[in-house]
Order: sequence, then C-alpha cells, then structure tokens
Amino acid sequence: MSLLPQREHRPFAVPARHRVLDAPLEGPWPDGAGVVYFGMGCFWGAERIFWQLPGVISTSVGYQGGEMAHPFYEEVCSGLTGHAEVVQVVYDPAVLSEADLMRTFFTAHDPTQGNRQGNDVGSQYRSAIFWTTPAQQEAARAVAEAYAGELRDAGFGPITTDMRSASEAGEFYYAEDYHQQYLDKNPNGYCGIAGTGVSCPMPVTS
Repeated sequence: MSLLPQREHRPFAVPARHRVLDAPLEGPWPDGAGVVYFGMGCFWGAERIFWQLPGVISTSVGYQGGEMAHPFYEEVCSGLTGHAEVVQVVYDPAVLSEADLMRTFFTAHDPTQGNRQGNDVGSQYRSAIFWTTPAQQEAARAVAEAYAGELRDAGFGPITTDMRSASEAGEFYYAEDYHQQYLDKNPNGYCGIAGTGVSCPMPVTS
C-alpha cells in the first residue's frame, strides 16, 4: 500500500513516436504483438537494452506494481508508492520468442539483489516481470528455474524477481517525457545496468 496520500493528477504527456524505433509509444499495436513489463533497476539503461533487440516494436518507461495512480518520478524514488521502474516492451512473437526475451531480461541484470541493482537501492529498483499472456508466464518461470541453478553454481543467491501478471501488478503509468528513450537523448547518461556474467541456458519446456 502507498504510504503517500493519493492526489488528483493527469497522465503525463509522452511523445507520439519512439525516438529510435519510430513507433507509437501508446499504441495501437499491430495485430499479434505481445506486451510485457520488465523491472531491472534504473529504467534508462533497461529500455535501451530492449529497443536494440530484433523483433521489438516499441519500448517506453514507466511505473508499475504500486498503489498510487500516476505517480511522479520523485514519489516513486522515495520508495513509498510501491512502484517499480519498468520498461513496457512491445514485440513481435514471430521474430522474438518469449524465451529469448526472458533470457535477455535475466542475464542483463542481477536478479538476486532484492530491492536494489548495484548502487541503486530501493524497492523501485527491484527485479520484476509482469506478464500479459500465458506464454510469457510459462517462459518467465521456465527461464527463471533454468537460470537459478546456474546462478547458484556461480555463487549467487536465489532469484528475487517479482513475477506476476500485469493485471495483478496494476496499471502501467507512463513516466515523464524526459525519461522516454533517455539514453538516446543523453548517450553519455547514467546507466547502472550490469549482468552477473553467468550465461543462461535455454529452458526445457513441455
């Protein structure tokens, strides 16, 4: 539950088009496109990882998993709203499989750190997957299970990723305009994303 009082606030205006992919930030999406939400620390670097993947149609950053509607960045950073900084990833499943998406997610950051990523500390920086389809859920759980053993063998602790449906996590709120595609606007800007260096095998599925 949010520890900050709710207040009236309009959604943030975001750019009509993605700076890198020249796609809509708010849809509509092509028929058959998948949508999934990833939290992996500071969303600036996380978004850049996904917009570079073949098969990704659009990305945007925002806040999800908390209680307050349309929170400001400063409120999320207080850790009192319950939100995680997340990336909305829209993709073509015919080009980019759910398993490959999940493998990218798990290996691009450290999913064992709890409420932090490196020097970024707080629940807003937690590792998270909020899925919207059964295929994403199956892939997330299978990849997590496969990767957990590899991480354990390499001396890491258990995976702490917050994994649940997007409907359970609650609405995705777009972040302020200046956060969208931040590292394309500021190529030398801060990026605290770092993986473990442990490779992730393709999971065995039924």
